[in-house]
Amino acid sequence: MPESRPVLEVSDLQVSVGDHLVAVHDVSFAIGRGESVGLVGESGSGKTLTCRAVLGLLPATGEVDHGRIVLGGGEDREAVELTGAARATWNQVRGTRLGAVFQDSASYLNPSLTVGHQLAEQLRVKGGLARGAARARAVELFAEVGLHDPASVFHQYPHQLSGGMQQRVLIAIAISCEPELLIADEATTALDVVIQAEILALLRRLRETHGLSLLLVTHDLAVVAETCQRILVMYGGQVVESGTTEEVLARPKHPYTQALMGVATIGTWERRALEVIPGQPPAAGEEMPGCRFAPRCRWATEACVSGPVPLADLGAGRAARCVRVDDVLDGPATATAQEIEHATELEGATT
Repeated sequence: MPESRPVLEVSDLQVSVGDHLVAVHDVSFAIGRGESVGLVGESGSGKTLTCRAVLGLLPATGEVDHGRIVLGGGEDREAVELTGAARATWNQVRGTRLGAVFQDSASYLNPSLTVGHQLAEQLRVKGGLARGAARARAVELFAEVGLHDPASVFHQYPHQLSGGMQQRVLIAIAISCEPELLIADEATTALDVVIQAEILALLRRLRETHGLSLLLVTHDLAVVAETCQRILVMYGGQVVESGTTEEVLARPKHPYTQALMGVATIGTWERRALEVIPGQPPAAGEEMPGCRFAPRCRWATEACVSGPVPLADLGAGRAARCVRVDDVLDGPATATAQEIEHATELEGATT
């Protein structure tokens, strides 16, 4: 299998929740080997559902309606089709080829077992190590993720550790069997800024030393700017812009990305009035014939709401889902209350 094949390929993914309410709309992206990709957007944009579809961990009411999810092959590993995979297949790839770290670390650690026991168990069950070897490797991994006195930490219970230490334990468990892809879903959101910076530095170092690919899910553009090579911006269940992090943050091509830049603080601690994006994002399952950001966009016209807006290839690895991509680069992207009312009226006239 050629090494150039992406470690993950997602094509035309559609996910519904509840009573067939479509929450993720035709999402496509790929992650290269050793690449770090940021998946950003406000709450309800579809970021977490997309990642849980990749991990086979959708909620009971969630379902992949169509699309493909392929874990790429390479070296001695074969490509695996994950769409509709059997439980046995998921058991084989989760923890070994796919690792994951989530926001609330305490919820993913068993409070009745020491953290060392939990990591060693992962190494025995998934990695095939004997008891003594698993214990020794667990202590090594605790040291690798920056836990001081790892031999003592091995015997501690989750409640005896700080939030940052718990997150390091989860990262150690996630990388213990050398996965190809690590998915970090809001993994630093609940941490203070100092610990957050330490965890992000740890993820960067692990990506370099282990050859990990990283999918970092966050609402924080500053985190992506510091950690990721490429960025995918989601809104209303769709990818609305993609490209290298440097290009997207310097020259956003979609009004929503530009609006996000207006409410973010990247590389500066300058005191300024808090900006907001007026209006509300569409609810999961809400049908909209055109651009899902149109009701909140300053530049919305009838062309924006009259029909589907494709994700246009802009060349040089850039793409944006906007019919006025060449017109929206100057001035604020978000609409005033009067403009939101006008855009809503436009949308109503086309439905």
